Amino acid sequence: MEVLGLSVAVFAMFVGFGLLIGILFGFFGMGGSFLVTPALLVMGYQPKVAVGSGLAFVFGTSVIGALRHRDHGQVDYKLALIMTAAMTIGIEGGKHVVFFLEDAGISDLVISVAYVGLLAVVGLMTLRDARSEADESASFDLSETIQSIEIWPMVEFTGGVRVSAVIVFAVGLAIGVLSGFLGVGGGFLLMPAMMYGFGVPAAVAVGTDILQITISGAFGAFTYARAGSIALPVVISLLAGSALGARVGASATKLVDEDDIKGYFAAMLLAGSIAVAAKKLSTTYGIEILQTVSIALIFGAAIVVSAAVVYSALKELRNPSQTEVSFGD
Repeated sequence: MEVLGLSVAVFAMFVGFGLLIGILFGFFGMGGSFLVTPALLVMGYQPKVAVGSGLAFVFGTSVIGALRHRDHGQVDYKLALIMTAAMTIGIEGGKHVVFFLEDAGISDLVISVAYVGLLAVVGLMTLRDARSEADESASFDLSETIQSIEIWPMVEFTGGVRVSAVIVFAVGLAIGVLSGFLGVGGGFLLMPAMMYGFGVPAAVAVGTDILQITISGAFGAFTYARAGSIALPVVISLLAGSALGARVGASATKLVDEDDIKGYFAAMLLAGSIAVAAKKLSTTYGIEILQTVSIALIFGAAIVVSAAVVYSALKELRNPSQTEVSFGD
């Protein structure tokens, strides 16, 4: 028996994975493609299909989360507008890089190596910052330096943050190129950029990121769809599960401590980095156990961190001062 051309077991797996990613997406402000794309690579999908499907999933699931964060007042529209315009241009450039590498026969290697490096670097930076409350020397924050650069026009964002629009656009352009190249909505890069680069509060960075992802994700998905590089049954299965998960995750950002958000975020990125590295080593050297390790890390990390997010939110709900906030809002 098949559903959408997938076996029942595979369909159920993608729906469950979508639920977990939805929770993570609503909580972190990332469309989930930073997990979907490497997961599809691990499962043997062609790199361009994994990238295209990741971007399509980004668009579908981000609509849900954007509306939820808007209701919580966690969106800065000026910041989202600038970043969206810049990333839209960058995504088109990144897409051409992917197809060039595909023709050269090295796309799998290059994308995998890029994933390992970027996920590891950003994950370690975020983990270091999450520990900064206990150890001030571990703090990593460029926001004061960037805010001090006076290049017209200067724009003020939520929380009294004032940054040059030129710098914001340049950062968005660079992230857009990487987004189109790696098949991600840019969230795992955009969220740290807004927090550590611009000084935007974590909850606002999450909500603004999701709004931006809704628009840039739609553009990215469209460019890959025109090339027939989207596994539609996989995307639909994932979206079926993420619809509920995104609502839960978005509500959790109102409850969980900011350092906890950063810590969970770092854990997901580091797990993704190790998983992609294990998959590449398995393919290159024929070490089958590493293939199993890779799959276990991708799905295991999603399960563990999603459970931790829900647990932390429920624990905070038991605090009388937090009872006015609920998942049913």
